[in-house]
Amino acid sequence: MENLLKIQAELKAPKNQFNAFGKYKYRSCEDILEAVKPLLNKYKCTLTISDEVKQVGDLTFIEAKATIDDGKNNIEVTAQAGIDIHRKGMDVAQSFGSSSSYARKYALNGLFLIDDTKEADTTNDHKEKKPELKPNTPEWDKVTKALSNGFTIEQVKNKYNITKANEKLLQ
Repeated sequence: MENLLKIQAELKAPKNQFNAFGKYKYRSCEDILEAVKPLLNKYKCTLTISDEVKQVGDLTFIEAKATIDDGKNNIEVTAQAGIDIHRKGMDVAQSFGSSSSYARKYALNGLFLIDDTKEADTTNDHKEKKPELKPNTPEWDKVTKALSNGFTIEQVKNKYNITKANEKLLQ
C-alpha cells in the first residue's frame, strides 16, 4: 500500500510524555493517534483499532488490532499485552484499560514502523534505585555498626549499591 509507505515516512510522533518516577520520556497511544490523523486525512486513509480479550491457559491478555485502509487495500497489525488484575494501585477496569492502551500503542508502532527500542518503558522494572554506599557518610557508619552486630554484606547489598573497592573496605 503506497499510502502507508508515505505515512510511515512522514509520521513524527515525539515522546512528549514524562514519567517522573522512572525519569524517562515516552509516547502514548494518544500521542501516536494525534500525530497520524493529519496524515490519514492527507492520504485519504482510515485507521481503526479494536481490542479483544483472550486467554491462553491461565494468561489473560488484550489483543489489539490496528487496521489502515485506503479504500482499495487494508493492512492490519496485532499486538498483545497481558492483564494483571492484581496490579498494585489499580482496580480491574484500570488494569484492563492500561493493557488495552499498551497493546494498541504497540500495534500502532508495528503498523507505522515506530521504533521504541530505546524507550525506557520497555526496560524499566519500576524498582526504586538503591543509593550508593560511600565511606565517611552517616549511612557508612550505620552499615559498619550493623556488620559488627551480625549483618551480612549480602543484606547490605539488598539496600545499597556498593563498589568492589568499598565492599573490601567493609570486610
